[in-house]
Amino acid sequence: MKYKQRKKALILLEDGTIFYGKSIGKDGTAFGEVCFNTGTTGYQEIFTDPSYYGQLMVTTNAHIGNYGTKEDEMESEDVKIAGLICKNFSFEYSRPSGDNSLEDFFEKYNTLAIADVDTRALVSYIRDNGAMNAVISTEVDDIENLKKQLADQPDMKGLELASKVSTKEPYYFGDENATYKIAALDIGIKKNILRNLAKRDAYIKVFPYNSKFEDLEAFNPDGYFLSNGPGDPEPLVEAQAVAKEIIARNKPLFGICLGHQVIALANGISTYKMHNGHRGINHPVKNLVTGKGEITSQNHGFAINREETEANENVEITHVHLNDNTVAGIKIKDKNCYSVQYHPEASPGPNDSVYLFDQFIENIKNS
Repeated sequence: MKYKQRKKALILLEDGTIFYGKSIGKDGTAFGEVCFNTGTTGYQEIFTDPSYYGQLMVTTNAHIGNYGTKEDEMESEDVKIAGLICKNFSFEYSRPSGDNSLEDFFEKYNTLAIADVDTRALVSYIRDNGAMNAVISTEVDDIENLKKQLADQPDMKGLELASKVSTKEPYYFGDENATYKIAALDIGIKKNILRNLAKRDAYIKVFPYNSKFEDLEAFNPDGYFLSNGPGDPEPLVEAQAVAKEIIARNKPLFGICLGHQVIALANGISTYKMHNGHRGINHPVKNLVTGKGEITSQNHGFAINREETEANENVEITHVHLNDNTVAGIKIKDKNCYSVQYHPEASPGPNDSVYLFDQFIENIKNS
C-alpha cells in the first residue's frame, strides 16, 4: 500500500546529472551538498550529527531503517541532514528496543528522503567527480526551475555553518560535584562527546560558537574542549582566537574534527576542502606515537594541510589516515594541546580511540 502511494523523485547534481528514485512519504524539495557514508550501522547517529548539517546523505549500505530509531541514540535535538538518499528503505523495524520506525522519525522531524535509487552508481559518480551541491525533489516535472534554484545555493567552501547548530545559550552537562570542570566550545557538538567526558568525572559547561575566551575562563575550568561541527573552519575566526588564547596560556585543550581544524588554523596551518572527504566507520588510522593502528569513525569534508603541518616547528603529527596519508591528529609541542580529525566518541564496534578522552583527563590532572 505504501509503495503504491510513493511519488517519483529525483536527485539533480549541480553539473546537471540526474538520478531517479521514489519518495519515502513526504513531498517537497531539499538542497545541500551531496556526500556518502559507508557505515553499515549508525544511521540515526549520522542523521542527527550536527557535523552533517546542510548535507544530502547517500548511504552506501543497502538497507536503511531496518532497526528503527531509539530516543537515547540521538546526537542532537533533531535531524541535521538536509535529506536522505538510499537504496532500500525499511518501513518496518525489527529491534525490540526500538522506539519508532525511521519513517515516523522522518515525519516527526520533517525530513525529506528518497529511496529506490541506484546508490552504487550515484556514489561511484560522486567518487569520480567529488562532493557537490545537489537537490532532491518530488517535483520531477520542473527540472529547469530546480536547476535555477540549485545554481543559487552557496558552495560549502567558505561556508560558515557552526552558527546554525550551536547552542544559543550556555548550558551544563553532567554532575556539578564532579572532580573536573571542562569548558566546551560548541561548534556542532555531539551528545556522545559530552557523555564520554561526564563519565570520566567531568562537569561540562557548553558555550555558544561565538563565545570569547573570557566567557569560557569565567567558568574557571580545568580544561577546554573544541567540538566537531559542520562547514568550512576558516570563517570561524572567533573560535580560532579562543584556541590561540588557550594555547598561549598553556591550558589543557582537546579538539575533535572541526575543533582539530580550528586548532590547526590557530597555529598558522591552512585547511582545504577535500575531493570527497571521509565519512564512514572503518577508517584506518595509525598512531605515530605508539605505532598502533585504530579503526575509526570519521565525518569531515575538510582537512589540514600536511606539508604546512610538517614544516611547522611547533606542531607534531601524531596520527595519519592510512588510506590517503592525510593528517588525522596533531600535538602542539611544549603545550598541553592535542587534537584528532576523527571521532573517538563514536566507538563504531571497536573502541580503539576512546583513550583520547582518558588522555585529556590525564593532561588536566598533570596540569
